[in-house]
Amino acid sequence: MNDTYQEGKTYNKENYTEHRLPVGEYEDCKFTTCDFSDSSLSECKFTDCEFINCNLSLADLSKTAFRDVVFKGCKMMGLNFENCNKFGLSFRFEDCSLDHTSFYQLVIKRTHFNNSRLTETDFSECDLTESFFEHCDLSGAVFEHTNLEKTNMKSAINYIIDPENNRIKKAKFSYPGVLGLLSKYNIIIS
Repeated sequence: MNDTYQEGKTYNKENYTEHRLPVGEYEDCKFTTCDFSDSSLSECKFTDCEFINCNLSLADLSKTAFRDVVFKGCKMMGLNFENCNKFGLSFRFEDCSLDHTSFYQLVIKRTHFNNSRLTETDFSECDLTESFFEHCDLSGAVFEHTNLEKTNMKSAINYIIDPENNRIKKAKFSYPGVLGLLSKYNIIIS
């Protein structure tokens, strides 16, 4: 790995689709309106960084470390977070598009998803204990053998969760979203 180390730097309107962000460690950096789509972020380490209005769709996240990272207003479609460095993995999403993204088998307890779209996102075998899905659209999201204990989904919409295949003890739901827990029974509720 390259010895690039950046601390407290701001990157504004950078385009990394032709030339990747140099491999290295980025601490307390801010990336604003940068384009990382179809590029590689592999083996980079981001600590206490912010990505604001960036496009990270289809970026390669192999061995990428995200530690206390915030994504705001980002387009993040088709990402495979399960390829990330799992040590200390923690992030928060606000106003993001995470369609067709995968969090397969990740332990991401207490993760906040706020005002985000997670259409057809894969949470299979993921540990989301005590996470928050505030005002999120979960149309087609996959929850299979997922730990959702103490998760707050009171304002989430369009989810379908099978209580028999997922752990939902003390999770918080509200009407009408809670109807997504009954969809497998093909019943009519009026």
